[in-house]
Amino acid sequence: MKQFDNREFKIGWKILILAIVGVATSSSSLLLYSFSAMMIPLEQAMGWGRSELQAAITALSLGTIVAAQLAGWLNLKFGLRIVTILSLLALSISMVLLTQMQATIWSLYLGYFLVPLAGLGTLQITWSHLVNLWFVENRGLALAIILSGSGLAAAGLPLLVTWAVSTWNWQAGFIALSLLPVLIALPLTLRWLMPVRSENSAASVGQPKPQDPSSGMLLSEALKSWRFWVCNLSMTLVVACVVGLVTNIIPLLQDRGLSAVEAGQIFSAFGISLIFGRLVVGYLIDRLWAPGVAAIALLMPAVACLIFALTSGNTGLYVLATLLVGIGAGAEFDIAAFLIARYFGMRDYGRLFGVHLGLITAGAAGAPLLFGALYSLTGDYSGLLAFSTVCFVVGPLMLLTLGGYPVFRRDDAVPAY
Repeated sequence: MKQFDNREFKIGWKILILAIVGVATSSSSLLLYSFSAMMIPLEQAMGWGRSELQAAITALSLGTIVAAQLAGWLNLKFGLRIVTILSLLALSISMVLLTQMQATIWSLYLGYFLVPLAGLGTLQITWSHLVNLWFVENRGLALAIILSGSGLAAAGLPLLVTWAVSTWNWQAGFIALSLLPVLIALPLTLRWLMPVRSENSAASVGQPKPQDPSSGMLLSEALKSWRFWVCNLSMTLVVACVVGLVTNIIPLLQDRGLSAVEAGQIFSAFGISLIFGRLVVGYLIDRLWAPGVAAIALLMPAVACLIFALTSGNTGLYVLATLLVGIGAGAEFDIAAFLIARYFGMRDYGRLFGVHLGLITAGAAGAPLLFGALYSLTGDYSGLLAFSTVCFVVGPLMLLTLGGYPVFRRDDAVPAY
């Protein structure tokens, strides 16, 4: 196993801090990780059923699919900095506009579809692209660190939204969320967002040069690779079920007799374990075979589903199950970003990861509809838990077929394995 070398972090620490905040305040994090805390207030205030509300996550996913494709193209054409700055401003405005929803639930769906389009430059494609350019030897750990921003969001947003809603009303929850991008992410972006790392600075500390952006596959070549589709299908199964669990853990626990505050406190354990899972997995994939590490980490939510399905009234086991879901969720996106860069190179990373993100989000978009239908059919969460258990077993095992890492030559789309 390679020894840890911190020289890249001495140069890129500002990029890491910026990207952590960027991920935590992105359009997908704000709406996804606050949704569980917003579900019952919206149900009570607007009279919408839970199965109807689940479709809002589908709308969010569909908006993210479109936004991811636009982000890859706009970042390439105009640069990361200007796209990100404008997106942070638009994201805050769009969150405020969610307070103007009408009595029809279609206004909720429309709002959740449009918010990621407004904040397209804040999606993980931007932050992972930035970090992949700055880090080589510690890429997995760097990605894990910045994507742990979603763990901070998962731990903090339910508490923030619950406080705002209980103090004022459901509109206050969206207003509280709208303040985060402009008060925290925007000032750091204006000061620190630098897409290109100086090769002279790398040489000055005797570390590897930054990733050559001209090495790797073009999108057209990657689309013909079976490994690309294994990555897509495997991560779709995992991400879809993580989304289903994340948006239903609090209602599930409340159905088991816990109060909203107690359920929110247990769900906060998800954010903590998400951060832990990302850091440990990120460290290991820099030093061990990434698909093997990923398979072990992504199998853990299957155990969590069994605990939720077979346990009633045991708070300790609920916390354990939530922790296991967090570990698996922590591994998903940093593994996805790492695998795309490692198996297909940086030559066309923006579009490649945009397509990958779009495809797995498309699959995940259908999950809330399925989970809502299963809830309506069974009257509880047994169907969701059974389906998720199967996906959390099949998806991770598929990654074991990827084989060794390819070696790319400059301007060469054909890798040597």
